[in-house]
Amino acid sequence: MVNPKFRIGDSKVLESRETLDGTMIRRRRISSDGKYRFTTYERVELPSLTVLKRNGNREIFDRDKLLTAVRRSVGKFFNSDLEVEEVVDKTTDLVYGLGTDEVTSQQIGEAILDVLAEMNQVAYVRFASVFHEFKTLDDFEQILIEQKKKGKK
Repeated sequence: MVNPKFRIGDSKVLESRETLDGTMIRRRRISSDGKYRFTTYERVELPSLTVLKRNGNREIFDRDKLLTAVRRSVGKFFNSDLEVEEVVDKTTDLVYGLGTDEVTSQQIGEAILDVLAEMNQVAYVRFASVFHEFKTLDDFEQILIEQKKKGKK
């Protein structure tokens, strides 16, 4: 049980490592009294990015919101939360790579599709069906045909 008076600032860093993908720093810490050991993860804070929603509203890009949406929509098609995190990290890189301070929700959705196309075909089709609002089986057939063509190249 953690001491309620304990604060991270009252700790010493025992070890620091960059995560394999280079997006976070993992720090192994010990409390100043030596009773508690724990790990913290630090993520580089990216500049503010505004998202223009379909309804015209604007909001600040929120990686956690994106993670929740991806996990809810296609998370069951992956073997672990780490794979879902990877989808979100790659998507975030693509979105920030556009080099603008404002992106549309459409651009974010397309970035997710780009990442899913490389990582998991079933998740790609599932996400595409919702994102593109499929109405018929023909919509599914068309995307399957397109994916099969891309896979043969």
